[in-house]
Amino acid sequence: MATATFGAGCFWGVEETFRRLPGVLEATSGYMGGSVENPTYQQVCTGRTGHAEVVEVQYDPSQTTYARLLEAFFQLHDPTTPNRQGPDVGSQYRSAVFTYDDDQAREAAEFKRRLDEAGSFRRPIVTEIAPAGPFWRAEEYHQRYVQKHGGASCHI
Repeated sequence: MATATFGAGCFWGVEETFRRLPGVLEATSGYMGGSVENPTYQQVCTGRTGHAEVVEVQYDPSQTTYARLLEAFFQLHDPTTPNRQGPDVGSQYRSAVFTYDDDQAREAAEFKRRLDEAGSFRRPIVTEIAPAGPFWRAEEYHQRYVQKHGGASCHI
């Protein structure tokens, strides 16, 4: 099993998208990239903790690749809007790839570079690529939110 963590705006739709990918064993909503230990949703929403809403993905590398996860990540959100996804605005909604080793960091940076060079988006990609820090699991009501609420999602 391997781990990857992505921030692509509101975590509800991001979690559901990753959960449906072949080879993904678990997708968990949470927070990463901030300075407060065990932050609450209310704290993260202030924008003062530095955390992004993220999804931690546990996957089987024999069934899918990190590149496939990166592909899904860049397809499911707009990586050119700093601190915003659709109607959601704030640093907690930033586009981010949190990496767990040098290989992931290289692969993410190369993937981003290739997309930019190919002109895949109208504007430059602003996705942050940073070493993973502590992952803080979001409150239970955020887990599997789309499944619990009949497909409702804030994600575009």
